[in-house]
Order: sequence, then structure tokens, then C-alpha cells
Amino acid sequence: MVISGAVFYNNSLSPAGTSKDVVTFEVKSGMTSKEILSELHKDGLIKNEFVSYLYVKHNNINNLQAGTYNLNKGMGLKEIVDIISKGETIDNSISLTFIEGKRVKKFAEVISKEYEYTEDEILNKWKDKEYLNKLINKYWFLTEDILNENLYYPLEGYLYPDTYRFEKDATVEQITEKLLDTMGNYLEEYRNGIDDNKYVNSIHKILTMASIVELEGAKSDDRAGIAGVFFNRLQNGWNLGSDVTTYYAAQIDFTDRDLTQAELDDVNAYNTRSSAMAGKLPVGPICNPNIESIKAVINPKQNDYYFFVADKNGKTYFSKTNEEHETIISDLKNKGLWYTYS
Repeated sequence: MVISGAVFYNNSLSPAGTSKDVVTFEVKSGMTSKEILSELHKDGLIKNEFVSYLYVKHNNINNLQAGTYNLNKGMGLKEIVDIISKGETIDNSISLTFIEGKRVKKFAEVISKEYEYTEDEILNKWKDKEYLNKLINKYWFLTEDILNENLYYPLEGYLYPDTYRFEKDATVEQITEKLLDTMGNYLEEYRNGIDDNKYVNSIHKILTMASIVELEGAKSDDRAGIAGVFFNRLQNGWNLGSDVTTYYAAQIDFTDRDLTQAELDDVNAYNTRSSAMAGKLPVGPICNPNIESIKAVINPKQNDYYFFVADKNGKTYFSKTNEEHETIISDLKNKGLWYTYS
């Protein structure tokens, strides 16, 4: 019996078997069509490598996409090629959500829950001088400010909070640099002219102030107004008097407990309650802020206030004197509008 060329051709494109067992097949980046078809043949997913190549060439199929696919021997060549051309890969990615206002220690915890890296391994990488210098050379907004020995965590404030997807085998470096890439994208439009303000004349200082506004304004409807208050304090030689900086100085989460008097009085490069910090910013950011807090610092609302407080509904009250400030707080408590942590 003689088999015609057409029959042979069509038979070669038919399923290589009847098995419906799933075969995990990887198309590596840079592989040619010939290489992909060769691997498909080795895995028993196609009958004839040469005929399959003729089919691909004849139909101008040149968009076979890299990735990992679930295929089986019950599929014909056309179905297999369609799947790979459309990039219908197995979703091997991991979703990580980093929340604004959280510290890098929390970011490390988020990563370690999904990957085999320990929190200490991640934090040590983020402190490694060789790695930090590599990042400084790569990113325009990272400078030697992050090498200051008084910083608890050099990359604090620079890792942009958002939801990301990473490959299951992503390295700490890949994860880190994705967050830095996003921060860089947000900062790009402010790249020029950041030295116009004497108090925040560098990205490091902008992010430092933004991190304070992020936490102090977390329950506020007016972050730009809060930034204005802090600038007024700096301009008049006051300390910022921000409790969130004092908690960071003591490395205690402000939802955990009240600070001791010794902690409140501690002379520390982060503690802005200290008289030694009059007219000064902390040595670096105290959390990772989002773009709204960054914008508030770059474009603060001009005012003549020195105090502020927000009620539990987010409304912010500003005052010029401490006496007015204390009166507002007392009034909010009496009206049941004082915010308390649960």
C-alpha cells in the first residue's frame, strides 16, 4: 500500500499519542523554532520534527513565546503551536503585596513567607555595602546618603509599596530591583528642581519627610497640610516632635505599646522629639511611603500652623499654638471622635 505525500503530511501533524497525561514543557528564552520542535519531538509530543518545521514555515509562525506550558500527547501540532504562540503558559508567578507605611522589616517578612529566603538573609542583603554600591551605580536616585552608618536600614523608604508578581525562582535582588524600578518611575518627573527647597533638597530628604507624612497622615485627609506644618517647624528651628520617628528610633511598632520616658527622651538620629534635633530631619526614612505622601512633600500646602491632629474620620484640625492643639484634642475625645488603635 502506497501512502500519498498529503496523507503522510497530515498524519505527521496529528497527535503523537492518545495519552492525556500532562507534559510540562519549557520554551527557553532565545530558542529557535527548530530547537523548540526538536525538544517537542524528544518529549514525544510531535511525530515528525521535519514535517512540523515545514508546517511552521509554511504558516509563517514565528512568534513562539518563551515560558512553561502544560501539553499532552493527545494534542496535534496545530493545537500545540497555537498554545505556544498565544503564550498560554502555566502561571508560575507569585503575588506579593507591600503595604504603604510599613518598614523594610515588614517587607522582608512578606518575601520570606513566599520564598525560602529568611528575613535575616533579606535584611542582610539590603545592608550589604557591595550590593548597595551596585544599586547606587544603577539608580540615579540612590546616593551615598544610604551608606550613612547611622541608618538602621539603608533601603528604608526607597522600596515602593504596591502589589507585584514575581517568578517562583526570583532572587532577592530581582525582587528588590523591581520595587526600586517602580520608585524610580514615580520619581522621574521630579528629577529636576528637587534642590529648590533647602529642607528637602535631595531625594533622600524628600523620602525621609514623606515617610513621616505617610505615618502622621495615615488617618488624615490633608497630607499636604501636614507637610506644611512640618516645614514651618523646620523653618523656625523647632524639632518636628513626631512620635512616629521616636517609635522608629526605638524600633517599636506604634501599635504595640506606649514608649517609656527613656525612649521618648533618647537622643537619637531618628528621634525628632529630642531637642538635639531642632530644625533637623531624621537621618533617613522611617517607612516606605506611597506617591501621595511624596507629592505632599514636594508640593506642601502653605499655612501658618505648627500643630495638627486628625479625628477618627480622617478630618484634620490645624492650630497655631500648643494650647489650641490641646483644646482640640480634648474636644475630640469628649465628642467620641478621638482615634484609638484596636
